[in-house]
Amino acid sequence: MKFLNFGFCLFACFALLTGAHSHIMAGDHPNVLMICVDDLNDWVGFLGGHPQAQTPNMDALAAKGINFTNAHCTAPGCSPSRNALLFGVEPHKSGLYPFYNLNHIEPEELNAYKPLPLLYREHGYHTLGLSKVWHNPDNKYRQQEQWDEYKMYGTGKKDKSLIKEKGYHPEPFNKRTIACPASNPLSDFGDYKAAQHAVRFLEHEHTKPFFLSVGFILPHASFIMPEANWDLFLDPISYPPIKADDLVDIPLVGQSNAQIYVEIPVRRDQAWENIRRGYLAAVNFTDDNVGRVMDALERSSYADNTIVVLWSDHGYHLGEKRSFSKFSLWEEATRTPFIIFDPRNDQGNGKACSEPIGLINVYRTLCELTGISAPDYVDGISITPWLKNPELPKEKPALITWGRGNYSLRLKDWRYNRYFDGSEELYDHRKDPYEWTNLANNPDYAPMMQNLASKWLPRQEAPQVTSGRELYNVADADQPTKNVQSYQRFVKQYKKQGLQPPLD
Repeated sequence: MKFLNFGFCLFACFALLTGAHSHIMAGDHPNVLMICVDDLNDWVGFLGGHPQAQTPNMDALAAKGINFTNAHCTAPGCSPSRNALLFGVEPHKSGLYPFYNLNHIEPEELNAYKPLPLLYREHGYHTLGLSKVWHNPDNKYRQQEQWDEYKMYGTGKKDKSLIKEKGYHPEPFNKRTIACPASNPLSDFGDYKAAQHAVRFLEHEHTKPFFLSVGFILPHASFIMPEANWDLFLDPISYPPIKADDLVDIPLVGQSNAQIYVEIPVRRDQAWENIRRGYLAAVNFTDDNVGRVMDALERSSYADNTIVVLWSDHGYHLGEKRSFSKFSLWEEATRTPFIIFDPRNDQGNGKACSEPIGLINVYRTLCELTGISAPDYVDGISITPWLKNPELPKEKPALITWGRGNYSLRLKDWRYNRYFDGSEELYDHRKDPYEWTNLANNPDYAPMMQNLASKWLPRQEAPQVTSGRELYNVADADQPTKNVQSYQRFVKQYKKQGLQPPLD
């Protein structure tokens, strides 16, 4: 009995010590809350992209942390953007240029890369993923390895509850362009469910640090949201600045990125105002859900030891450059909201950074902030110097890739695009913030473009990964003609229907 009691005491002491150690670990190592938003452009208050945007919760987060006002995606498409961010590798090095189902890629193509959630789990973090973190259906990729917990909520089923008296209901039905509210209760909306799951998680006591990643699908099309959010935008919706003949000075490969095939029915039905209203209302609903999560964090015991990162995988065109989508190397598609709030940062918080920052830097930055060594292969840099001093000059531009051979360099004041066929675009953002005047054909700028290309564009390109490839809708070095020919066919339809400039 004495032996048993002694053994029990030893066991109890060990349990207490290990429990205390876990608690200390949770306190010493900062948690990470990563909020991933789909298709969110600058139509948010803290970036000023639209005068009617209503995003008080994200605005409050931007005011607390560092608001990167010149942040850009690594690729203007959900799959390549998220693959680059979560693997920490540029498309021109991984070969992951178009869209993929990662589950169908030959394993040896991805073995060299460590998914960011897996890295945190291997370093003792509890990992929870909610809804769209990876591109769907990539959320199933190594799911059991990456996450202690994972739950996909999707968008919810609302088709039978759409309010026909409000918004745009295209005929025939098109999920990309429908924009209207639904009468469903909040509990029917997937993004609300994801937010509530995060709230419940933050209300619990955790003995390990956590990596909580919450993916919000809206404002990705379809633009369907609660009626209360729609009704906030009943006034006439302001049009974004649009130049009718904006594409005339752009090379054909660049023009082919304009999604005019979507704009044809939208303009025919005179639906732009309702679509833009739907986008603003969808953004407002996402802001509500961000607020639910942030309120829960602030009420919790983790508020002072949790790094919050908010990013969108890319921007979105809403009629600019004759396009209604992402999938381009222009400002509307590449610019993304990006906020980092580290409560331990007593130097830079509450400021904005206008230097060019690429989302490829998220991986290394989070690693440094949490004291974890990033794998050697990881691209990008840690942007912690700009967290401490947002006004620090940054020479290296943000690099955006859309198909093999197509690149954009976004500097503080300039954008330079070069396509696989050597054609170019150059824009001076000091005088031309909407990228209406392509300066590439002006010989005065030839030395500048040559210097940018030689200094910052990739000198080597990985071959495209072909296994697991899905959506492939760009003209590039591997598929040079298909997208161009498709675009030219739609241009004929566009003109046949009388939709050519000037705007009606």
